[in-house]
Amino acid sequence: MISVIIPILDEEKNLTKLITQLNIVLEDLGTSYEIIAVDDGSRDNSLSILKGLVKKFKFLKIATFRINQGQTAAIMAGIEYSNGKIIIPIDADLQNDPKDIVKLLEKLNQGYDVVSGWRKNRKDSFFSRTFISILANWLISKVSGVKLHDYGCTLKAYKKDILEDVKLYGEMHRFIPIYASWQGAKVTEIEINHYPRVYGKSKYGLSRIFKVILDIFVVTFLNKYFTKPIYVFGGFGIILLILCFFSIIYMFFLKIYYNLSMIQTPLPMVIVMTFVSGILSILMGLLAEILVRTYFESQNKSTYSISKLINFKKKK
Repeated sequence: MISVIIPILDEEKNLTKLITQLNIVLEDLGTSYEIIAVDDGSRDNSLSILKGLVKKFKFLKIATFRINQGQTAAIMAGIEYSNGKIIIPIDADLQNDPKDIVKLLEKLNQGYDVVSGWRKNRKDSFFSRTFISILANWLISKVSGVKLHDYGCTLKAYKKDILEDVKLYGEMHRFIPIYASWQGAKVTEIEINHYPRVYGKSKYGLSRIFKVILDIFVVTFLNKYFTKPIYVFGGFGIILLILCFFSIIYMFFLKIYYNLSMIQTPLPMVIVMTFVSGILSILMGLLAEILVRTYFESQNKSTYSISKLINFKKKK
């Protein structure tokens, strides 16, 4: 089964056409499917229109949020309530082409676990959206090591088994290919169509790039240091203590060779601040280590991921 997930926020004029087009494309595939529309607290008539469409399209399912939770939460809800082995999120603004789903599935059948859409000829404002997206995609690719041109494109295809342990927060739906790649999934991208928005307006602004930057820090930390947070906090603490040590030596050097009083320099304050901050950082690292161990052991979680076991007997 294929599950198509549509996060929706105030898209009343686009929904009927989108659902109709999806129905035509998915029916031609000759396989079972479902469309999960997640209403993210819309204030227009989106929900009423969806309820009307359910009477016409029996494969359409609706999940509604009480308040606006964001696109990531909507996609996560769609994934959790889906029944398909293949997950395909798509925007509700008609800028994605439902016909491109066929191309995504063809690429998925070639052995890939994630196929990401690339809006190469993007039909958005260059300075307010496209240019920012280019910078964000370049930065994400550099930091993560996963080379994609268009992380922000919602239209992607996933094998559901690679999403089983993925939990999304904030604005992190765009980072699913990174999570999957770090777990050993095969990730690729293909060019897809992109159309100008006709109805409604974009829900993204310039503030998005700052959210992306912060999310990159979170993703990188979780990947490299989640099971060993002492390396981050302890490492920072050691650097501060080393700085404190050299500040003490330099302070005595000025006193002995230049007869410069200690209180005439900011060094005493630097020494106190670096020493206290260094000790606190190391203690925070130790506390984080305890929390990580509690997290894994209390839920019987493993710190590793096995792809396959061969010639092992099942445990009783």
